[in-house]
Amino acid sequence: MRGRRSLPVLGQPQPERADAARNRQKIIDVAARMIAEHGAAGLSLDEVARAAGVGVGTVYRRFGDRSGLIFALLDERERRFQTAFFSGPPPLGPGAPAMERIAAFLRALVDRVLAQHELFLLLERGRAGTFSGPYRIHHIHLASLIGQARPDADAAYLADALLAPANAGLIALQRDERGMSVEQIKAGLTGLAAAALRAGQSLQRDAALRQDAFQ
Repeated sequence: MRGRRSLPVLGQPQPERADAARNRQKIIDVAARMIAEHGAAGLSLDEVARAAGVGVGTVYRRFGDRSGLIFALLDERERRFQTAFFSGPPPLGPGAPAMERIAAFLRALVDRVLAQHELFLLLERGRAGTFSGPYRIHHIHLASLIGQARPDADAAYLADALLAPANAGLIALQRDERGMSVEQIKAGLTGLAAAALRAGQSLQRDAALRQDAFQ
């Protein structure tokens, strides 16, 4: 199978031959070092292969393209993030009301993007990986919480709408060009979520009142 197009579901085993696992980790380590030294914009699979001392074909067979390598570089931190919102302490993890968990998730997502900002920017610029990998898992989780908070809502649509502002490109614009702090970005995003969910409840209540008036 060429490349890795999505992060594995948390907890699934990833069987791999020992030599393949060593090569994979060596390539990831080299790519991470190159990004730390030179930035992510010029990341090239050919250069990574040369620096890692492996054949170019090995890198392409293992990761498919640059998006596949980026997913692998994102993997470890993403697994920790998934563990936190699936089974960590509340309010990010289970045990808090759905609205509190939504706010905690969106705030934590901003931190998640900023922790590997350059890699998320590359992923978005490539477009092929923007709505796969981490995004799909984030969407499923957020839609589930929205469904708990507002059972009447189109949870899948609202999850897309709330994840849209939490992208690396917009966060970069807000910080670098508009001078917004990270806390302002988080507050704006959680405020948007609260307003969207309140508005839906109000519309549902108004519709019920109109229906009662005609009965």
